[in-house]
Parts: sequence; structure tokens; C-alpha cells
Amino acid sequence: MTDKPRIVATIEARMTSSRLPGKTLMSCLGKSMLEHMVERVKRSLVLDDIIIATTTNDTDDVIEEEARRLQVKCYRGSEDDVMSRVLEAAQSHNVDIIVELTGDCPLLDPALIDLAVEAYLSSGVDYLSNLGDEDYETGRGHPLGFAVQVFSTAVLADAFARTNDPLDLEHVSRALYQTPDRYQTKYLPAPLAQQGPNMSVTLDTAQDFKVICAVLEALTPENPHYTIEDVVAYLRAHPDICQINQDIGRVKV
Repeated sequence: MTDKPRIVATIEARMTSSRLPGKTLMSCLGKSMLEHMVERVKRSLVLDDIIIATTTNDTDDVIEEEARRLQVKCYRGSEDDVMSRVLEAAQSHNVDIIVELTGDCPLLDPALIDLAVEAYLSSGVDYLSNLGDEDYETGRGHPLGFAVQVFSTAVLADAFARTNDPLDLEHVSRALYQTPDRYQTKYLPAPLAQQGPNMSVTLDTAQDFKVICAVLEALTPENPHYTIEDVVAYLRAHPDICQINQDIGRVKV
């Protein structure tokens, strides 16, 4: 590793989502969900590159085309073994530090990426995230849809070599945060203005899409550089919008 590590965001995206097929390229305000997300991730001050990590399925040819149009890199790997897909994407592009993002977070605030990377570098931990289950369940965490996870390619490779658990392979970094005796972890607290009890802007269902579009349509025209605080304030002021996707069951790992 050089004195300045190569820090790259990987964005996991595919067209065959079970609950909302094609969600990655669904359009709002004339842009795909992936384009909204990439535009925001590009505003991070700490990233050296962005890689869309998609699958080798023919259905994801359009994801590769979209990545090319958005002028970001693309890596294609296993559909089910997402851990290997992200690891191979990082290794093939000489990545030292991975900022793992999922393609269902189109409203992600780039400032959260910068904060997470800075905290990761200064803390010396193996894994850092801004979204802990306990914080979300108590209402003291960020809304779903703002998750940032940071770890080194070397640590992910170590974890990959040690597991064959299908849940680990599906959820990439699960082997890190579920093994605190082996990997040192740290979670960043959410300031009050960023806390979103029962709020979700992660794109899993048609109801989520309605909420995300409502936020985009309300905030983007006046300020395309809106922050997580702006999203939380909007949803607090519009409980009817927030209520649309309240009853969606979320997968916990």
C-alpha cells in the first residue's frame, strides 16, 4: 500500500431484484435511480474512483451501459456471491480501501462518505459504518438508505477466505461486523438533525420509489446538493409521505 491509499466506492447494482425488478434504472426527474446516486457519490471529496459492481447476467448489460454513460467503472461478477463480486472489483482496480455502497440508496449524502472515511483512517479499525442496527431500532440512527461501510480490500479478502456462509457471501461485509472478536468495528453516531426514526429512503419496493421520488421532486429543483439533514427535515414535515413505506418488512442480517 502506498502512503496515500487508493479509496474507491463500490456500488452493488443489478436488474433482477426480487421485490422490485429493474429498480436500479427506474426514472425520476428524467434520471435513473443509479444516475441520481452516482451524481451524489461523485461529490465526495475523498474518493479516487467509483465502480459499479454488477453481475454477469445478460439482464445487467444495461447496468454496464449505464455505468459507461455515467463515466464510472464497472465490474461484473457473481450474482449470488456478492462478497466475491465486490472483492474482485476492488482487486481488479487496485483498490486499497473499499467504501461499500448498495445501489438502492439514491439519496445518499456524500458528506457521510467523507466523514466515514476520515473516521476509518483515524481510528485504525477494520470495519466502520454509520448504520448500526441498535441505533436504527432506537430511532437514534440515520434513516435507512444512507448506509456507508468502509474497510480495506485486504480485510475483506481475509474474511472471504474464512467463510462459506451463504449469508456472508450475499451481504459482503457481514463476516466483518458479525465477528467482532476477529475484526475491530466502529459505528458512527448520528447527530439529532440526521436521525430518522421509522424513516426509510432505501429502494426496495414500489412504495419506497414513491417516497424517494417525492423527496427528489421536493428538494432537487431548489437545491440539487441537498443534505441528509434536508431529507430528514422534509420527511419530518411530511408524515404522510413518510407513512407510505412504513409497513415494509426489511431484511436484517
